[in-house]
Amino acid sequence: MARVAATRARNSPARRTRADGRDSMAPTAIKSPTDVVDFLVSQHQQIKAMFANTLAASGKAREEAFIELRRLLAVHETAEEEIVHPRAKRKIAGGAGVVEERLHEEHEAKTALQKLEKLDVDSEEFTRELTKLRDAVIDHAEHEEHDEFAKLGQELSGDELERMGRAAKLAEAIAPTRPHAGVESQLANLAAGPFAAMLDRARDVIVGKG
Repeated sequence: MARVAATRARNSPARRTRADGRDSMAPTAIKSPTDVVDFLVSQHQQIKAMFANTLAASGKAREEAFIELRRLLAVHETAEEEIVHPRAKRKIAGGAGVVEERLHEEHEAKTALQKLEKLDVDSEEFTRELTKLRDAVIDHAEHEEHDEFAKLGQELSGDELERMGRAAKLAEAIAPTRPHAGVESQLANLAAGPFAAMLDRARDVIVGKG
């Protein structure tokens, strides 16, 4: 069965032949909503839109948009680190080097977010630093899609990709294990506190501690 959706066709190299020998270039294929590659590429587009929303807003609206951006980044990066990178490291040619580069980029993004958390969201410095982070995150996503996701899609079966996708999707319905007092909604609970704490809570769910 062909496995390339229009979204991935626009954002990453087309997968030529799957491990089972089936052609995967048909542009009209209907993909599984839980395919991990398609799911994470879709999140890349959401993240790009959230950066635009945050930069366009001001005051309370910008603060709330930034919280939402941080939440999705935490969930997304943790899913990649816990689910995708380990498999890519083992399965794709030169995987260790590819993953090392992506982890370095992710570490730099986390450091930038920690700096942003200390700034006034309406300050010129915040706007400048968020713009720099946006550019770095978009570049990082493009490298992932071309150097990691496309190759991983060639090496894994559809069932494997779907199992990984279900694990990644679980993080969107996050259920933190260490709730903050007075924070009742799961979304607000994840968004409470600094980015590092968001990563911890996302990781707990993805690795099965939630």
